[in-house]
Amino acid sequence: MIELPVGLPAELVPLSWLIGVWEGTGVLDYKIGEDADAEHVQREFGQRISFSHDGLPYLNYSSYTWVLDDEHTPLVAESGYWRLSRPLTEGDPGPGMLPGIGGRPFTDAESVETLRNADGGFDIEVALVHPGGVSEVYLGQVKGPRIDLATDAVMRTAGAKEYAAATRLYGLVEAHLLWAWDIAALGQQLRTHASARLAKVD
Repeated sequence: MIELPVGLPAELVPLSWLIGVWEGTGVLDYKIGEDADAEHVQREFGQRISFSHDGLPYLNYSSYTWVLDDEHTPLVAESGYWRLSRPLTEGDPGPGMLPGIGGRPFTDAESVETLRNADGGFDIEVALVHPGGVSEVYLGQVKGPRIDLATDAVMRTAGAKEYAAATRLYGLVEAHLLWAWDIAALGQQLRTHASARLAKVD
């Protein structure tokens, strides 16, 4: 059973099962090249993910990972925002710091239900930023305790490593958050990259 946090905006109910801090371990497994002597990067890692909200209709997201070695060597981090995909209205804040005009839309379950897609889920948007100069925009769907995402746009700074596309899958299975991430990077087509199993810690 999923408990809804106090003050949760109605738009976040379909994503509410993500809210909290999750920690566990995973496996990085990425092959660079097709030849027999191609580089094959394999590591076990630890991860801590946080999903939270501040009263606005999006989830704040952060992830920190470390190599499972004697030093717990830091690996990578990322942060961003998750929200239902819908056109913004005058009642939504922005652009910049401009306040919304009038009441906020989609403030009750009935109005949020109008956002349900033909597949019975909700379309979502996820914007992620990596400290190595990569920003990603994902589009996808949440349907019950499962989320499927694919990149709609990837932006890189001049010094960032080559990274072209990605897909991500998240699911709630036996009270654990499981995820898998495929990437197209370093000249490779989309292929298996990493996965993990996390337990809620708060």
